[in-house]
Amino acid sequence: MNKPLPEDPMMRELVQMARRHQMTRRTALAGAGATAAALALAACSPAGSQGTALTPATDLSDSEKVLIWDNWPDYMDVDDDGNYPTLNRFQEQSGIKVEYKIRIDDNNTYWAIVKDQLKLGADIGADVACPTEWLVARMVTLGYLQDLDAANIPNKKNLNPAYLGASFDPDRNKSMPWQGIFGGIGYNKKAYKEATGKEAPETLDDLWADSLKGRVVVLSEMRDTLGLILLASGVDITSASSLNEDAFMSAVDFFRAKVSDGNISIKGNSYSQDLASGAAIAGITWQGDIAILNSELGTDADPEPFGFILPSSGATISADTFVVPMGATHKKNVEKLIDFYYEPANAAELAAWVNYITPVLGAQEEMAKIDESLAENQLIFPNEKTLSNAFAFRALTGAEELSFAQAFEKVLLGS
Repeated sequence: MNKPLPEDPMMRELVQMARRHQMTRRTALAGAGATAAALALAACSPAGSQGTALTPATDLSDSEKVLIWDNWPDYMDVDDDGNYPTLNRFQEQSGIKVEYKIRIDDNNTYWAIVKDQLKLGADIGADVACPTEWLVARMVTLGYLQDLDAANIPNKKNLNPAYLGASFDPDRNKSMPWQGIFGGIGYNKKAYKEATGKEAPETLDDLWADSLKGRVVVLSEMRDTLGLILLASGVDITSASSLNEDAFMSAVDFFRAKVSDGNISIKGNSYSQDLASGAAIAGITWQGDIAILNSELGTDADPEPFGFILPSSGATISADTFVVPMGATHKKNVEKLIDFYYEPANAAELAAWVNYITPVLGAQEEMAKIDESLAENQLIFPNEKTLSNAFAFRALTGAEELSFAQAFEKVLLGS
């Protein structure tokens, strides 16, 4: 017998789709949790440098077949020659030349780079970017993003309905999900067993083993690292009554102690380099990065030297999302790009390489044509059981956003 459906409408829709085995799944959860904080911040931060609404830049797409795309590392399919097969195919089919920039290592550092231009409605040096949804929510509510024209994105019909309804952008008029993300524990299988005597970690507490001291890396993303710590302490990060200021600050104190004691180091997306080099044995990571490490460092004798698990106490879920800043001058070209990646066959080809959760309906069926095992991979197409152990960091009020972020930043800065 199936368990009762959850009350939350987005989670209800996700679970229903998982039961129908049509899933992609997960991005909406992150978006739902991102919004209240951005709204509160926006209330005292009107758009534009003079408090006036920003005007979209003139779209030059009809005469300029180019676009610049800011994205995270290891977020595009790559062949043996270092080419991007799906992106190259888009360029060939569309005639649009794409300058693909790996420019996002961490949401906060990226925000620091672009926020002043965004506030002015000026060019940030990219026509499209894929920050995480909590930051997208802030951009939407501050009036920093252009509207997307659905007529130029006919494949929007393939968007999993679970990703609709986010309060900051309920109809996805300003944002379209790129990939969904689990935050969990990644580890070097051989080194972890040698250090601990265990085959694999099961809980977050396993990262604090004395034999791993100084060899653990965690993400500089507050909602993932603190989210896992909170979940491990029994806090429901989806609930305002459970995830309150006392609970959060207690998790910060725990985190600070681990940093001060030299147990862990903190990195943006560059953490995977520490795992690759052996400087780190395990850590709080994202699932797709571990898949990339296996593809790059695996051998015939050991094709998967790295593992990834969702801790028994719960994993985090979030999503990165296409957005077009007000100062971008090639919006129609971006819309064609989004439409291309919302074609199920293209979405499946991408997901087969990056191993993140695709928001595109039909991609699972297309994936089965590529690799049956990947079509059943719970880190790409999670079922109801997997979903039941993944949680989105709840919406924060404006005051909480400032207070929580400042407390976390102090640890990052060593104060």
